[in-house]
Amino acid sequence: MQHDEVIWQVIRHKHCSFMSKIETGIFCRNPYNVTGICNRSSCPLANSRYATIRDHDGVFYLYMKTIERAHMPNKLWERVKLPVNYEKALGIIDKHLMYWPKFLVHKTKQRLTKMTQMRIRMRKLALKTREKIMTIPRKEIKREARREEKAEKAAVLDKSIEKELLSRLKEGMYGDIYNYPFDKFQKLIEGEEMEVDTEREQEDEEEAEIEYVEGYDELEEEDDIEDLGGFAMDHSHADDDSGGDEEAEAVTRKRERKESDSRKFGKDKGVAKLKKPRVLIEVEYEDTRERQKAVY
Repeated sequence: MQHDEVIWQVIRHKHCSFMSKIETGIFCRNPYNVTGICNRSSCPLANSRYATIRDHDGVFYLYMKTIERAHMPNKLWERVKLPVNYEKALGIIDKHLMYWPKFLVHKTKQRLTKMTQMRIRMRKLALKTREKIMTIPRKEIKREARREEKAEKAAVLDKSIEKELLSRLKEGMYGDIYNYPFDKFQKLIEGEEMEVDTEREQEDEEEAEIEYVEGYDELEEEDDIEDLGGFAMDHSHADDDSGGDEEAEAVTRKRERKESDSRKFGKDKGVAKLKKPRVLIEVEYEDTRERQKAVY
């Protein structure tokens, strides 16, 4: 029914579509080959009892072929899912290949080890960041540059036309009735409001001027007026109150002390204080209707 030696002689010496001859040796491209080398013991076609390991989306499967299923091509291979744990996977291989040839068991375990190492290496490389080499599309860059130049020229032309139309509209060239886009109209109104606000701000800045004013003379005049008022009140109550003389003496002492302080201050600063103009005050009494003039 099936003779392994006859099949090997045919595919070895006549033709095999999976054979690949290179300088280093002869290799097999069959996905079920357990070693990848084209020889009698590793050929999956010339061995009716065969086992290998295959990878499906990161999951390893143990594939087994027996002579009892040779007449059913759709059920030729039996596969068993291997766990992620390497030791448990070796245990399953030993369990299913207990009475198989030692060479085939050894090569199956060796293929599982190589594929496990390869998966670990792929995960480590995926975690690392690598530099990506990208080509520069020169034709696209030149095309985009030409388009940008054309767009800039068109934008300048549109702006100039818009300014010309707005100037004509302000001059009243188109009359009172016309169709004007609402968004443009709103934009124009907002621009005019902004111009008015800027003009107001400039006027406020121009009006705000800084002035420097002397404040000591006003304070001294207020003190003098208060002293004179106190003196007038003393004279008004001189006839009725017996203690008016004492208050007048206190006022005179206060005035003399202030004059001495002012002279001392003028000497320390080295500035001669100007003589203040004298003030003439008239005090009128209701009872006697007499007028007295006091000069300070």
